[in-house]
Amino acid sequence: MRKIGKRCLIFDKKISIISSAGVVGPKEGQGPLAEYFDKCFDDSILGQDSWEKAESMLQKSAVETALKKCNKTSDDIDLIFAGDLLNQCTASSFGLMDLSIPFVGVYGACSTMALTLINAAISIESGAAQTAIAVTSSHFCSAERQYRFPLEYGGVRPLSSQWTVTGSGAAILSEGDDILVDSCTVGKIIDYGIKDSNNMGAAMAPDDVKIRPYPKLEGMVLYNAQIQYSRGF
Repeated sequence: MRKIGKRCLIFDKKISIISSAGVVGPKEGQGPLAEYFDKCFDDSILGQDSWEKAESMLQKSAVETALKKCNKTSDDIDLIFAGDLLNQCTASSFGLMDLSIPFVGVYGACSTMALTLINAAISIESGAAQTAIAVTSSHFCSAERQYRFPLEYGGVRPLSSQWTVTGSGAAILSEGDDILVDSCTVGKIIDYGIKDSNNMGAAMAPDDVKIRPYPKLEGMVLYNAQIQYSRGF
């Protein structure tokens, strides 16, 4: 493994994504990418009695689907790096507990999938693991309760607010010749002073925020299911 600067790593081993899976909720299953998902659930609560338990089921389903696609079982996995948007990574820990795979919890909000992939690749490069899983999940309803208000509260969300995905993605890494994790760059923490909890896009796309300030709500018009800002940029 070679290091370039303070934040970039180039791996010497050919670390491959040997299998992957994506599972989603009903809203995502109705979208233009539906055919690319392995499973689209038609019930956003997945038969559970809470949104958090539903998210755990999403993550477990993604991992089990990825394992099945490469004919492996949980016994073949050395480490699993997993995270979600909830306190103490509860969706991950409860969702993956029955698989009995050595577990490393990772919290990075929207960067969690990238961080789990980086950690899985580093573990293989170092020899700590031969095969590792990277997985993350989110659920719109559990995220709303975590970051804003529970849906039961009945709060009205601004038309400009983003929608957290209901779904989970998993990737299994090992040495191989397929899609390779060749290198990685680890980001650093920067506070852009975003105060609006409904404006997650600004936190996820800070370069755009630097170019164009968050538009004012005055002059916002809604038509044809699209939002246009007539002034404010």
